[in-house]
Amino acid sequence: MQIDWVAFTPWSALAGGALIGAAAAMLMLFNGRIAGISGLVGRLLIPQAGNREALLFVVGLLLAPWLYQLAGGDIKVEVAAGPVALVIAGLLVGFGSRLGSGCTSGHGVCGLARLSPRSLAATLSFMGAGFICVFVLRHLLGV
Repeated sequence: MQIDWVAFTPWSALAGGALIGAAAAMLMLFNGRIAGISGLVGRLLIPQAGNREALLFVVGLLLAPWLYQLAGGDIKVEVAAGPVALVIAGLLVGFGSRLGSGCTSGHGVCGLARLSPRSLAATLSFMGAGFICVFVLRHLLGV
């Protein structure tokens, strides 16, 4: 394994991580809510009062790439999978986040920051499953 030093962007990655942590901390401090994206999007799918912060959080996530480009950043997206694989992957991620009572952001960012044993188990499970899937697909099946 080699690091692509030309594409290695530690400063933007550090800034992005700090912004994610700050947003998660502010949502918890000001609204008492966990910044789990699957939960926030799930709340938007069921219309009810009090979904304003969920709507604003998701809109912020969707606007962030365009704001980054306006500031002069370059976003290069390369998807190496076909539409069928993307749909199947999306459905599996959705099923997994419902099964695990949360997603990577809820458990991995917020839960681990609160030292939640349940979030540690969930994060180890989905990271391990991801490692295994990549190994099987790329190294054993050559996809």
